[in-house]
Amino acid sequence: MTGAKQRDLNKLPKAHLHLHFTGSMDQRTLRDMAQVHGMRLPSALLSAEPLRVPADQRGWFRFQRLYDAARACVRGEADMRRIVDEAVAADAADGSGRLELQIDPTSYATRVGGITPALEIVVDEARAASARHRIDVGLVVAASRIRHPLDARTLARLAARHADDGPGGVVAFGLSNDEHAGRTPEFAPAFRIAASAGLALVPHGGELRGPEHVREVLANLTPTRIGHGVRLAEDTGLLDEVVRRGIALEVCPTSNVSLGVYPGIADVPVRELFDRGARIALGADDPLLFASRLSDQYRALRDVGWRDAELAELARSSIRASLAGERVKVSLLAGVDQWLATEA
Repeated sequence: MTGAKQRDLNKLPKAHLHLHFTGSMDQRTLRDMAQVHGMRLPSALLSAEPLRVPADQRGWFRFQRLYDAARACVRGEADMRRIVDEAVAADAADGSGRLELQIDPTSYATRVGGITPALEIVVDEARAASARHRIDVGLVVAASRIRHPLDARTLARLAARHADDGPGGVVAFGLSNDEHAGRTPEFAPAFRIAASAGLALVPHGGELRGPEHVREVLANLTPTRIGHGVRLAEDTGLLDEVVRRGIALEVCPTSNVSLGVYPGIADVPVRELFDRGARIALGADDPLLFASRLSDQYRALRDVGWRDAELAELARSSIRASLAGERVKVSLLAGVDQWLATEA
């Protein structure tokens, strides 16, 4: 009923499994960094409106150009530590009890003396921020499709050296950027290196490209989870296979709309995935560009008809799909039950 009191989605315990390092910033932080470093920002990065681009190469190019402009403002250790701390704090305010923050250390290596110190800075700050904000934090080291596959192997070895399921440790290895770039089979050796170190495998797939891309990812990268995967709804046979294999999907509804994959939230096929038994973890992807954080994903679904019991089940799914320890999962799942038992 319009105007009726509703449960507070910021108090719904949940896990956040799809958040990129630079894209986690808010505009205030970006403006501060740009001012300190004497850099000019594109007006689109300062707009209160979310980015909207067509789902083609031109649209992706615009998104990537803006992302690169924001990343260029991250000039050193202090900036990197600030981003980690604020990302963890924002997630805690959103009710997240587990954050798995994704970073490509290569992007910041020249500013702090190499990829090893770049990752170690983030690991160190993630550990401190986890304790400071009382939220469990793990890191995902992600290679980029637009770089050489040998670079991915280097990152996989680095991730393996920092593999640790304690707060702030590296728990997974991913592959991001334009799904049209690179050849998926060429990244398989990097994923084997990561798997041999016990890391989960969480490549992007099935957002800009359809089910055929998910098939490539399944065949070559043996994913634990798939970043996005939303277009599996176009091939129910393949979706059923993913469900049978217990592969979770990191679905980012507002991102899908901003990148032109779907015209509106009601068109994002979360319901279709949910009804066929997919393990779904809602994610914000890049709040800086899409003007939407974790609780906003749940709020957006509520606005198109999802009931609180269903949103609670999505929160449970995110927690179960996370790489948190069993103690953390049990605590968060109990919190979901308590949230749902509370009168709206």
